[in-house]
Parts: sequence; C-alpha cells; structure tokens
Amino acid sequence: MHKILVINPGSTSTKVAVYEDDKPLISCAIKHPAKLLHAYKHVIEQYEFRLEHILNYLAEEKVDLNSIHAVVGRGGFLRPLPSGIYAVNETMLNDLRQCLNGEHASNLGAVLANEFASRICDCRAYIADPVVVDELQEVARISGLPQFPRRSAFHALNHKAIGRKYAADCGTKYDKLNLVIAHLGGGISVAAHKQGRVIDTNQALDGFGPFSAERAGTMDAGALIRVIFAGIYEQEEIQHLLVGKGGLVAHLGTNDVNAAYKLAQNGDLHARLILEAMSYGVAKEIGSMLAVLEGKADAVILTGGMAHNELIVNYIIRMIQPMCKVVVYPGEDEMQALAEAGLRALRGEESVRLY
Repeated sequence: MHKILVINPGSTSTKVAVYEDDKPLISCAIKHPAKLLHAYKHVIEQYEFRLEHILNYLAEEKVDLNSIHAVVGRGGFLRPLPSGIYAVNETMLNDLRQCLNGEHASNLGAVLANEFASRICDCRAYIADPVVVDELQEVARISGLPQFPRRSAFHALNHKAIGRKYAADCGTKYDKLNLVIAHLGGGISVAAHKQGRVIDTNQALDGFGPFSAERAGTMDAGALIRVIFAGIYEQEEIQHLLVGKGGLVAHLGTNDVNAAYKLAQNGDLHARLILEAMSYGVAKEIGSMLAVLEGKADAVILTGGMAHNELIVNYIIRMIQPMCKVVVYPGEDEMQALAEAGLRALRGEESVRLY
C-alpha cells in the first residue's frame, strides 16, 4: 500500500488529501477569503500562507508525514510540455517562481509538493498533466501574426482523466478514441482529443474561446487595443478584466453560476440571456473541434462544475446532439487524478518524465 499526499492550490482554496493507493483517507478544501489573498501582489507570495494552512490541517488530522511515499501537486504554468507525470526539480521550481509562462495559483502546486517531500525520507514530489500540456498539431499553432502563435493552455488534468474514465466505461482505451471534451468551470476549455493526443484547444486562461464565469474569452482585438491606448486602464486592470472580472462577473456581478441561474429562474431575462450566450459560445467551440476531428468523433463530453447546471447543459446538447453523441460527467476530480498519477509513478506503471 502506498500513501500519497495531494496538494491542489486554486484561486480561492487549497485542496489537500491523503490517499492510500487510490482511496482517499482524508480530504479538505481549505477556503481562503479573497480579502486575505488580495494582500499578496503575486501568487508566489502566498506560499508561506498556504503552507501554514496545510500543516495545520495535517496536524489536526494527525497525519504522520513519515508515512507518505509521494507528494503530488497540481501542475502550473510551465514551459509547454507533453502529457505525463513529471518529477519536481529545481528547473521547474525556478520557472514557476518566476511565472515565466503565466501567473496562476496552480504554480504553487509543485513548490508546496517539493517542500513536503523534502521533509520526508525517501519521498518524491511529482506533478501530472499541468495546464501547459502541448500536443497541438502544427497547423493549429498558426495565427494571423507569426510573432503571436496560438498556444495550448487548458484543463489538461481533468481532460485526460475524464478521457480515460469515459474510455474505461466503454471498455476501451483512451488512445483508441476521438473525443471532444469541454471542461466547464471558472475557465472553459474545449479540446479535440485524437487517439490520446489533444491536437487542438482554445487558450483557456487569457486567450481565446468562450467566456466563462470570470474570464472574458475571445475579444474584439481592435476594440481592446483602443481601450488600452486610451489610457483608461493600467496593465494589471486590463489583465483582471480578462481573467477574474470578465464573463459572468462583468455581466452579472457574480462568478457563481448557481446564483446566476436562480436569477434566470426568477424571471431575470438578462441573466438568462448571459447564461445562454455563454452556452452558445461553448457549443460553437465544440463545433469547431468536431471539424478538427473531421466529423469522426466518438463522443462529445461535458465535464466540470457547470456541467451540473441543467440550463447550460441542455442548451449545449440541443445545439450539438444533431452532430454527435453528447455525454455528461459533471464535476471534476482533480485530486483523484493526481493521486492516481502518483500511484502509477510509484508502481512503475508509467515512466516519470524530466522537466
């Protein structure tokens, strides 16, 4: 039996769990009030704050750190890399601390995992399927300006986990299927999975694709440029409009989809229109990925927290079902996916990659 500590830093919480093989022994989402996090100018500065909360939780649960065989953290914005399990090393830690490819709470995953592994004898730290997994086909990288190639940034961990789960449910292997998977969460990513590789995806952080609960998605580039050079906003303000204050937040003042749905149910026509517009954008993106797969998709899969919402799911299904079978795996289980990656590494079932 192997014990695995899993650490998943998010924008408003740090999820912590201890698994025995693939079974959770303890699990908790430590909530962090926004006003406390806003005291830190940069995400990496939250390291000590989050570390203290994790240590306190593990102490309360009487976890013997010396019983842990591996620590797996959520992967952050590293250099583009193939899907897989990666050992945490100094190069990775330096890139994350400097936010070389983007700033996000997930950058703390490997840093925190390394800290705990360093305190335990014969314990290794890993990440798996970080957000920068890049398996794009070459034609998908080209944009209208060569200095701005399209880049891969999506919810790789949940995409890959759901792809494997759906394949297992069908009695086959993930690398035998062609799938379009849409992760519907605080950010939305829609990707074309061709026989185990994500050959195209929207850039789900501050790039292009559907708007989401708090991200602006594809924008009118000309209008954005004019606003920037009008001097109305500072650079950080523009960045926050794209990530954090866009999407539902900009239109409805909330990133809570359930709250927006209640407004729509109570007769708020504007709230309904915005939710439908978000769903419309997702369906359009799915349609484009069906084209990428040349119409040869085995299924379209809806997953993530918003896949619990019937208005959103039904709207997307209505648009997509005439073209392809749609299945729904609501929610996400990144903790389970990270634990299973650690277990595969410990058992030697999957080669560990070097960053």
